[in-house]
Amino acid sequence: MTATRKIIVYELRDIVRSRWILFYALFFLVITEGLFRFGGGSANALVSLSSLALVIVPLISIVFGAMYLYDARSFTELLLTQPVGRVALFKGLYIGLALPIAMSFLLGIGIPLVFRGILATAHLETALVLAVSGTLLTFIFVALAFLVAVTVEQKVRGLSVSILLWLLLTVLYDGLVLALAAFFADYPLERPMLVLMLLNPVDLARVLLLLTFDLSALMGYTGAVFEQFFGTLAGKAISIAGLMSWIVIPLVAGIRRFKKKDF
Repeated sequence: MTATRKIIVYELRDIVRSRWILFYALFFLVITEGLFRFGGGSANALVSLSSLALVIVPLISIVFGAMYLYDARSFTELLLTQPVGRVALFKGLYIGLALPIAMSFLLGIGIPLVFRGILATAHLETALVLAVSGTLLTFIFVALAFLVAVTVEQKVRGLSVSILLWLLLTVLYDGLVLALAAFFADYPLERPMLVLMLLNPVDLARVLLLLTFDLSALMGYTGAVFEQFFGTLAGKAISIAGLMSWIVIPLVAGIRRFKKKDF
């Protein structure tokens, strides 16, 4: 744990100085403030912000995560010549990167929310669930980025795989689900749809928002089925458990690949 902590501290100092992190925080700060100024009320602003976060947070997390690990190859090789275990190194790199990205997102949306007094209104729960969803998506897609980076050797190909994975999970997945639902419309589809939803972390985050805030503008087919089948309390618990598993599984797979990787 001592080696992991040292790597995390070094990573935090390095990442905090990155212009990408600053731009990321400023982007959400400006967007959040703009939505509350011109979005037609707090409820509408939070709906729009949630829609944006479900797309932008995964994109930045997976692309920046993959780029960082590819660019840190020399640093990684240097550390591997020291008495540092591969598992400790992988954990340190992952936490040291995912944590500042998540903190940038939280600061970007949090500062406008605090100054506008949203946290002292009836929208407090909405803001908290949005923050939790964005944070979990950050850790999930950084874990996926690390898995891609340790699996695909070439940087360009790895970045292409990362972007394709983001496109699949955030843009194409619901379209494929709707096509399957239309094709098999004569069959009972509730349970298959629930399984398909568990296979997509963005859908899980969307459903978590839906079950908490009834955000119909974000409702995909899987979200509607999930809400109807499980109800509010069970749906929240299963959504969070599913999101946590989406962090653990790519991390475990990434660590296994990292331990066997020939640098």
